[in-house]
Amino acid sequence: MGIVVLDISISLDGFVRAADPTPDEPLGVGGEHLHAWMAADEESLQVLERAVADLGATICGRTTYDDSIRWWGADGPSGPARRPLFVVTHEAPSDSPANGVYTFVTGGIEAALDQARAAAGDGVVAVMGGANLAQQYLKAGLVDEISLHLAPVLFGSGMRLFDDLSGLTDLEPIEVLPGGGAVHLRYKIKNNLSRGLAGSTSEPATA
Repeated sequence: MGIVVLDISISLDGFVRAADPTPDEPLGVGGEHLHAWMAADEESLQVLERAVADLGATICGRTTYDDSIRWWGADGPSGPARRPLFVVTHEAPSDSPANGVYTFVTGGIEAALDQARAAAGDGVVAVMGGANLAQQYLKAGLVDEISLHLAPVLFGSGMRLFDDLSGLTDLEPIEVLPGGGAVHLRYKIKNNLSRGLAGSTSEPATA
């Protein structure tokens, strides 16, 4: 069984979304700076290629799906690799792209993880956000590693990734890769004090 990795781009001051999001700018004003690293240089391309090669399945929340589907199309966030994406939601949408990689899970984060693990086999299961979903998985002690793409931008406000995570302790740095558009940081979670102590994980996430 593969590991579970929270994999997400983040600003230097800890935001995964800037302020004032709109349908055309779902990451907020200037929020696309978070993803500029993906096309910055050869090092960034190698980071992406390695991540997709290791990836078995992905999990996201419904808001992330709704905000991104126009760009993802049927292939999902992994593009031509077409790794399955499990969307945690209260209710499946009335339609989605034909022959898409999407499965809509209404039974909560653990149900989504069970399905993702079954689909991924020995591959990595990546939790990609948004912040609400990431926090739920962290609080429940279901994440093995955190992979951050630290973008050189300060938002000042928006949605923070690591709010209200007092139970999470003791991270071990296992990789630091500098790049032209971001610094790529990877941590192993050595001890999660909330593991087994969190409340119910059955509530579907919306982001």
